[in-house]
Amino acid sequence: MGGEGIIVPLDSFSQPASLIKKTAVSRSWVSVDTSGQSTVLDLDKYGIMKRVSIHARDLRILDPLLSYPSAILGREKAIVLNLEHIKAIITTDEVLLRDPFDDNVIPIVEELQRRLAPANVNFIGQGEDEEGTGVQSEAQTSESNEFPFEFRALEVALEGICSFLDARTRELETAAYPALDELTSMISSRNLDRVRKLKSSMTRLTNRVQKVRDELEQLLDDDDDMADLYLSRKMSFASSPSSGGGDWSPASPTIESKISRASRATPYSIHGENDVEELEMLLEAYFMQIEATSNKLTTLREYIDDTEDYINIQLDNHRNQLIQLELFLLSGTVSLSIYSLFAAIFGMNIPYPWNKHHGYVFKWVVILAGVVSGSVFMSIMTYSRHKGLVGL
Repeated sequence: MGGEGIIVPLDSFSQPASLIKKTAVSRSWVSVDTSGQSTVLDLDKYGIMKRVSIHARDLRILDPLLSYPSAILGREKAIVLNLEHIKAIITTDEVLLRDPFDDNVIPIVEELQRRLAPANVNFIGQGEDEEGTGVQSEAQTSESNEFPFEFRALEVALEGICSFLDARTRELETAAYPALDELTSMISSRNLDRVRKLKSSMTRLTNRVQKVRDELEQLLDDDDDMADLYLSRKMSFASSPSSGGGDWSPASPTIESKISRASRATPYSIHGENDVEELEMLLEAYFMQIEATSNKLTTLREYIDDTEDYINIQLDNHRNQLIQLELFLLSGTVSLSIYSLFAAIFGMNIPYPWNKHHGYVFKWVVILAGVVSGSVFMSIMTYSRHKGLVGL
C-alpha cells in the first residue's frame, strides 16, 4: 500500500485549504487503513478498480462531474458510498476517499484517522479516577475492535454527512426566521427578495436531505442489501471450510456493535448469514438523525407557507381597501355627472318662456340638482353596504 502513494501526516490536513488545493490533482484519493494511517494516492480509475475490485459503473457513481443520487452499495469486496461530498470506497482494511483536499472532506479524513487509530490503553493509574478511566477506555477499545472495520468507517461517513446537513439546516434557520419576521412587520421588495433566496436555498437543501434519507430508508427496508455490506462476514464465509453452513462461528470476526453489546447478556452469539441486526441498529440511529433534520426543514417550510399566507391576506386587505376607495370615487363621479346634466340642459341656448322675469327659478334648479345628486350617491352607498361590498 505504501508503494502506491506517499504517507501524509495528520498535520497536513489542518493546513489552509487554499494552500492544499494548489497541490491537489483531479484524480487524487486518500487511503486510511485500519491503523488510522493516511496515504495520498494518485490513481486513475483503472488503478482504483484493480485495487478494490469494483466495476467501472460503480466507480462512475463517485465521479464528481456526473450527477448521481446518494447511494450506499454493497459489492463483493467493497462498499461504495456516494453521500453528497463524501465519495468513498470502503473495504475490510482501508477506506478510499475522493478529493481529500476538499474543505468538506478534510474533517472526514481527520475523523477517520482519529476513530480508526488504535487507542492507547496502557495507563499508569495515579488514584482511583485515573484507574477507572483506564479500565473504561480499555473496555471501549475492546468493543471498537469487535465492531467490523467497514462499519466503523461507514459510521464515520454517516455521522459526517448527517452532521453536515444538520449544520446547514441550522444556518438556514438562523437566517430564515428573522427574515420572515421582518417581512411580516414590513413588506418591501428587499425583504421579499431576501425571503425568496432563502426559500430557494431551503428547497435545494431539502432535496439533498431527502436523497440521503431515502437511501437510508431503502437500505433499511431490504435485508439482502444490508447483508451485502457485511464484508468481513462474507470474507470469513468464503475462507471457512464450512462456508456452506448457516451459522456464524464465534471464532470468526464478530459483528457485535456497541448498541447490541449493551442489550445482550453474552458477548458472543450465533448469527445467521442474513442476520443484519447490528447494521440495522446503526443505520436506524442515523436515519433518525437525518429524519430530525428533515423535520426541521419541514417545520421551516410550514413557517414560510404560513408567512406567505399572512402576506397574501395583508395584500388582499389592501386590495379590498383600494377597491372600496375606487367604489367611492366612482359613486361620486356618477353623482356629479347627474349634477352636470342639469347644468348642461339649462345651459343650452333655447328660449324658455319661464326663464324671463323668474330669477328665483335658478335657485330651485340648483337645489333640486344637488338633492338628486346626493340621493343617487347615498343610494349607491346604501346598496353597497347592504351587499357587503364596503365596510360598515
